Amino acid sequence: MRRTECATTNLRPLMTTEAISSKPVHSVSGVTVRLVGDSGDGMQLLGTQLTNTSALSGNDVATFPDFPAEIRAPRGTRAGVSGFQVQFASHEVHTPGDSLDALVAMNPAALVTNLADLIKGGLLIVNEDSFEDKDLKLAKLKTNPLEEPAMENYRLIKVPMTRLTKEAVAEFGLSVKEADRCKNFFAMGLVYWLYGRNMDATLRFIHGKFGDGKSVIAQANEKALRAGWAFGETIEGIGHSYRIEPAKLAPGTYRNIMGNQALAWGLLAAAQRSGKDMFYGTYPITPASDILHELAKFKNFGVCTFQAEDEIAAVCSAIGAAYGGQMAVTTSSGPGIALKAEAMGLALMLELPMLIIDVQRGGPSTGLPTKTEQADLLQVMFGRNGEAPLPVLAARSPADCFEIVQEAWMIATQLMLPVIVLSDGYIANGAEPWAIPDMSKLSPIKVEHPSENNNPDGPFKPYARNELLARPWAIPGTPGLMHRVGGLEKEDGTGNISYDPDNHQKMVNIRAQKVANAAKLLPPQQVIGPQSGDLLVISWGGTYGTCLTAVQQAQAEGHSVALAHIRYMNPFPSNLGEVISRYKNVLIPELNMGQLRMLIRNRYLVDAIGFNKVKGKPFTVRELHEKIVEHCKSPSRQEAHAK
Repeated sequence: MRRTECATTNLRPLMTTEAISSKPVHSVSGVTVRLVGDSGDGMQLLGTQLTNTSALSGNDVATFPDFPAEIRAPRGTRAGVSGFQVQFASHEVHTPGDSLDALVAMNPAALVTNLADLIKGGLLIVNEDSFEDKDLKLAKLKTNPLEEPAMENYRLIKVPMTRLTKEAVAEFGLSVKEADRCKNFFAMGLVYWLYGRNMDATLRFIHGKFGDGKSVIAQANEKALRAGWAFGETIEGIGHSYRIEPAKLAPGTYRNIMGNQALAWGLLAAAQRSGKDMFYGTYPITPASDILHELAKFKNFGVCTFQAEDEIAAVCSAIGAAYGGQMAVTTSSGPGIALKAEAMGLALMLELPMLIIDVQRGGPSTGLPTKTEQADLLQVMFGRNGEAPLPVLAARSPADCFEIVQEAWMIATQLMLPVIVLSDGYIANGAEPWAIPDMSKLSPIKVEHPSENNNPDGPFKPYARNELLARPWAIPGTPGLMHRVGGLEKEDGTGNISYDPDNHQKMVNIRAQKVANAAKLLPPQQVIGPQSGDLLVISWGGTYGTCLTAVQQAQAEGHSVALAHIRYMNPFPSNLGEVISRYKNVLIPELNMGQLRMLIRNRYLVDAIGFNKVKGKPFTVRELHEKIVEHCKSPSRQEAHAK
């Protein structure tokens, strides 16, 4: 198995902890670390580098970035805390972890808002230079938490990071502000020593980012990184470091990938597989903006990115591109999807293939821009005027984003209609190892455009249909294929404007049946666990990893429980009803107030149990496991009602 930072990177052999440390080394199967500080302290950078380095070490990883919505949140306050959590292990992991084995806190606000998640006996590393009276006041603390008796529950390591960093970089003549910015690399070096991480990739990052014209900054950051490592080696309070062996994953070439990056690359792959140039019309919105940032790098792959003046212009530009025969994509989050709704109905009426990606965030309105939620499901299902159904697919993990958009584009082109893809903030900003596919082995996505009028009875019929009810995708300007499109109701076959009531009923039925026909293109619903039993857990979207882990724990304890994770939200897989019927109870965890549960109850008349959370945070394995065990032991809902 070869695992690299990217497919073309050649790495020197990884340094072993034994070779560079004089302290004992303890082997563990995995750890969960959270790094927290001000939004300007570089916690996201630190976390990303730790993730990449752990992936290069061969560990399986899963991450959870958590940061404020403000560009520069109030310094030192609880509202301004930025965090990054990563679990890396020698076995397969599906979540960033529940309880923390180690917490690195850069100030009092970061400490008090995260300490509850640290296990008893866990390692607590704090920057003691940031626990002055002014820092306590900003965090709304009357006393210093480091002096509280509760600290005896943890392995507390007080590190004067600010002072030590300034001393380490003093030779470079930096300003006080510039020197202070290096302390995240000091913390990084300490964490790297603690878990035997190799520094090579981070050193390459430092010199790549800061080396050109800023060599002093690059040297200072490298010095801070090495000083943090040396501190771990010499400090008496940390008696040993840890070793996490490489994970035994399927052989292949891997890289670390985030959800939004995987979406962008999946779109590129779909365009290449279908022989299409891509038009990407969008308006920046958290947490979807990084898809635009990534795609803008690939003009050499025939990608045209357009940052429109608003959401309406973005989706309408994509419709125009689809009409012109390109692969058309638009993205947003819940507030932007609301603005795109009318044009989405237009795309449905035109029956043009395009992708509409919704990276969900906390709502309603502008809500919680940087927090995760699954509350847009009913919006994308029903949030358009008239009878306007569309296929809806939902990614389950960062790596799955690469696959889901390719499936969506296949459906869009075969059925000639827009397809919605759901992601969420947890998936978009999270990361995991991704096996780089061999693009030569991916089958083409067949796209056909008529080149002539094949209607012997008269003019070209733009709304003539095949066995899936898809109409032809005629490119404007093709001789003999002149036709009209628009938002007014179409006459079946000809596409002429029609106000005939029977025709309207027919066209509504046809459009609905087209969406239903997508089920013919989808695989059957799979179940993880016993094929019948006491409890079926139904998950969707970013809850997959947590639900899978909780279900597997319950199965190991002997409970009769299985997991059905739904990726195809509309239409549902054709066998889903039959799958549900084989279990006594159905539990549906969602990061909303029960939207999928409503759809499942309505469609299959099953008294599904909801487990709902709307806190801007994902489920923990612990809380799901407790709920699963509770309902495995309870009678079926039908039995309970009968009593």
